[in-house]
Amino acid sequence: MDTVRFSKIVDEILESLPQHFKDHFNNLAFIVQDYPEKEIQQKYCGRLLGLFRGIPKTHQSIWSNCLPQEIFLYKKNIESICTNEAEIIQQIEITLKHEIGHYFGLNEKDLQLKGY
Repeated sequence: MDTVRFSKIVDEILESLPQHFKDHFNNLAFIVQDYPEKEIQQKYCGRLLGLFRGIPKTHQSIWSNCLPQEIFLYKKNIESICTNEAEIIQQIEITLKHEIGHYFGLNEKDLQLKGY
């Protein structure tokens, strides 16, 4: 799948999210990359599909003017665990919701309980 199509799917999934979540996306960038940087991948076990980088919303101060929070989706890693476009779309949605959960302050255990 080319990057333009992959990014369009990300946009469509973001658009389909409930408005009450989207209303709280402040200073948040969504970035599609083929692979994580080597230094990032070395910090994690296994194949990294996505990553939230920043300060979770629950820890942000109204007084701080910080850099954008970032959610990365790693296209080639997602594609490598899928066998067709339908699976890629499903995995993008799962990964995106997982990383958005981190943005909202959920930890891995919380996300596992919610199916992400």
